[in-house]
Amino acid sequence: MPKVWILVLLAYFATSPLSAGEAARKHVPYAQPVGTGRLSVLFWDVYDATLYAPHGAWKAVPPYALQIDYFRDIEGDDIAERSVDEMRKQGFSNEVKLAEWQTKMAKIFPDVKKGSQLTAVLTKHKSTDFFDGDRAIGSMNDPEFSARFFAIWLSDKTSEPELRRQLLGTL
Repeated sequence: MPKVWILVLLAYFATSPLSAGEAARKHVPYAQPVGTGRLSVLFWDVYDATLYAPHGAWKAVPPYALQIDYFRDIEGDDIAERSVDEMRKQGFSNEVKLAEWQTKMAKIFPDVKKGSQLTAVLTKHKSTDFFDGDRAIGSMNDPEFSARFFAIWLSDKTSEPELRRQLLGTL
């Protein structure tokens, strides 16, 4: 009897909404991981990020998705603020747009806890849809925002070049 329960539990977790890549697989045709990397700051692991693209081949052409699995508690406002700071570091200086985007992201991003999973999907229409697990939590219908947001991780101007190489599978 115990073996049956173990199999039932394994089947449940394999199909649970928070299984790895669920939002990406639902919203990116033939989604497969391109690469995975870990962001660590000093001695602390912050999150693992996984890039999903059709057939696991990223070509900077939507749709694709970036999934982040958090190891730390972080407030949604802080995620929005850090996103804007990273856009600035890459040379984007339109403060009106940045303020608008930060306000919108702060409304979308929940506070995350260890084990939270947020996914951003760049749609074929170049809007960005956000998911908490597999639950839709908001969208940004602005191609310029989408380009700047995904550039945080995928641009050659990223502040985390090692993470970028891991995500793109170019190590």
